[in-house]
Amino acid sequence: MTTEVILVKAGQLLLSLSILVVLHELGHFIPAKLFKTRVEKFYLFFDPWFSLFKIKKGETEYGVGWLPLGGYVKISGMIDESMDKEQMAKPPQPWEFRAKPAWQRLIIMIGGVTVNIILAFFIYAMMLWYWGEKYLPADAVKYGVTVDSLGKSIGIHDGDRIVAVNNRKVEQFDAIPGEVILEEAKSIQVIRDGQTVSLPVPDGFIRQLLKQKVPFAFVRFPYYADNFEKGSVAETSNSFKKGDQIISLNGELLPYFTDFAKEIRKHKNENVIVGVVRGTDTLNIAVKLPESGKLGIYYQNPEKFFEYKTRKYTFMEAIPAGFSKSIDKLVKYVQQLRLIFVSKEVKVSESLGGFMSIGNLFPEQWDWMMFWEMTAFLSIILAFMNILPIPALDGGHVLFLLYEIITGRKPSEKFLEYAQIVGMVLLFGLLIFANGLDFWRNIISKWF
Repeated sequence: MTTEVILVKAGQLLLSLSILVVLHELGHFIPAKLFKTRVEKFYLFFDPWFSLFKIKKGETEYGVGWLPLGGYVKISGMIDESMDKEQMAKPPQPWEFRAKPAWQRLIIMIGGVTVNIILAFFIYAMMLWYWGEKYLPADAVKYGVTVDSLGKSIGIHDGDRIVAVNNRKVEQFDAIPGEVILEEAKSIQVIRDGQTVSLPVPDGFIRQLLKQKVPFAFVRFPYYADNFEKGSVAETSNSFKKGDQIISLNGELLPYFTDFAKEIRKHKNENVIVGVVRGTDTLNIAVKLPESGKLGIYYQNPEKFFEYKTRKYTFMEAIPAGFSKSIDKLVKYVQQLRLIFVSKEVKVSESLGGFMSIGNLFPEQWDWMMFWEMTAFLSIILAFMNILPIPALDGGHVLFLLYEIITGRKPSEKFLEYAQIVGMVLLFGLLIFANGLDFWRNIISKWF
């Protein structure tokens, strides 16, 4: 991965998390102010020892910390990550969180999660209204698929067309890996040489699919030259032209991009013969491949070869559709999370990931549609994770508040302090573990 790609992915991740964190904390800030509760700090990112920027307006200090692991609002009289025991030792003041009625404190605590849910719904609705919903139907993949070693391990052949999972037709091609995981697939149906073939899915396949985090099948499409990478063999040789159709390598017919790309990587630093069709002529071009094993020819947009479907939405249609999409994404996320704990196919150490894993979900080039798609999905994840009844998360505070509302008894401040400490230890332990796995997978393991 080049430095440019890393910076693009990191930039998208940072901007997305900044939007999510600011709006999440605003969800706590606004009801706190409405209920006349003092907010001492409003920070994007954490600021241990020092902050990058801060300004005080009224009773609140607004700032940007240097540690990009989230953000926070410090509300007076609340036991939170600041662990301000000195303030809590004093008698409650009218402007403090602990002095407010339980129902007001509950609204303040669920404000962040509420905003994240509304944000996801809003983004999905606006995306559907502006871009519509574009997808490649599974039955439109006329050239079939190219599969990796995992796909081949269950008997899928290059050129097969995947049409169903567990004998249930799949409408969207991109949804196939998700259907395999969520349905805990026992079989996959493909069209091969005009016949339907049912392939059993063996034990361990779903675990491997989750582990590799990429689809096992890719769309095949003809390889037409669109442009050339600067300084590449294709550009410096002046032998290739825009519009050339690349069809073979060393006499082996490879008319599809994915097949050609897999084969050419086997010939690093070798002299090869590339067959191309230019107009009515078929040419054989001799080139010496570099260490990368790449020609440096960018392919033409695959969309020109397939009949994509796009459903357009009016503004009024996009609102309920955006709501439905938010619910669908949440349900599927919870189902995948459930597999980590109940399925023998899935190992926690192979499924968890930190900031590197999240950043890798963003595209290599800045794409606003993909950016907003990812931001909406991360907003759903943030909402769900925050409402879990774990001390130090919003859900932990909500759990104790519901206990107070139901029983009429408020947990002691000493109990809340201990619960906060336990919760913070658990969360930081999980954070270190997840990012440690990322560091091992992406850096350490590649050294050995």
